Amino acid sequence: MATGLYGISFGALSAVAGLSVGQTATLSLLLFSGGSQFALVGVVAAGGSPVAAVATSTLLGARNTLYGAVVAPLLGVRGWRRLAAAQLTIDESTAVAVAQREPAATRAGFWVTGLGVFALWNAFTLLGALAGDALGDPRAWGLDAAAGAAFLALVWPRLAARAAQVVAALAVGVTIALVPLTPPGVPVLGAAAAAIVAGLVAPSRAAEEGR
Repeated sequence: MATGLYGISFGALSAVAGLSVGQTATLSLLLFSGGSQFALVGVVAAGGSPVAAVATSTLLGARNTLYGAVVAPLLGVRGWRRLAAAQLTIDESTAVAVAQREPAATRAGFWVTGLGVFALWNAFTLLGALAGDALGDPRAWGLDAAAGAAFLALVWPRLAARAAQVVAALAVGVTIALVPLTPPGVPVLGAAAAAIVAGLVAPSRAAEEGR
C-alpha cells in the first residue's frame, strides 16, 4: 500500500510534465519501475529530449537485471510465467523473496508482493494522472520542481553509507558542471556515468588493498 501510494505522485507529475493520462497509465503498466519513471518524467519536465529521458530511465532500470539474476533460480519458472516474473521483478518483490528461508515462502513472497504492488501502483498512477491533469499550470502549485524532489526522497534512504555519499557528491559535482553547458537530461546521464565509473573503480581498489 505504501509503495502504491507513490503512484499518485508519479501520475500527477507525469500529467503536469505534458504526458496524457493514457500515456502515463501505459508507462506505469509497461515500465513498472518507480525510480526509472520518476527520472523519465523529470527529464521531460525539464525540457530534455526523449532520447535523454529514455537513456536516463534505462540506466536506472538496469539494476532490475541484477535482481533477475538473483530471483530467477529461486522461482524456477518457465514460459509465460517467466515473462510475468520479469515484469514483477522490482525492489520490493526481490527483497521479500530473498528474505524467506523456505522455497514455497520465497515464491509466495515474490508473487504476492509483485502483483500487489503492480495493482496498487497502476491504480494510484491513474488517480494521480487524473488529478494532475485537472491542476493546470504546474508552476502555480510548485509541481515544476516536484519531480526532482520526489526522486530525491526515493534516493535519500540509500545514502546512509559513506561510499554512497561520496558517489552522490561526485554525481552532484558532475551535474553542476554540465548544467550550463549541455541540454536538459545530459547532466543526469553524466552523473550516472560518474556513478558507474566509481562503482567499477571501488571493487578494483578494494581488491588491490586486500593483496
